Amino acid sequence: MTSTAAPSQNFRDRLRAFNKCVCDGARLMVGQGDYGTYVAHIAKTHPDQTPMTEREFFRNRENARFGVGNTSGFRCC
Repeated sequence: MTSTAAPSQNFRDRLRAFNKCVCDGARLMVGQGDYGTYVAHIAKTHPDQTPMTEREFFRNRENARFGVGNTSGFRCC
């Protein structure tokens, strides 16, 4: 007797992975990176540094996106 649960689960896993990829790509297009990826990067490459809190990270990305503190004249809109 064969089970159809395995292919169905595999499809759901692939669909979830695809959805995450699309959402991550959309966030990056608007300048909003993934906090979990940032924390993993800091832990791996800069273990002596304390990562920003999620709130600080969000604010940092928003400031970079809209040119806050940039004296070269960049602004989004």
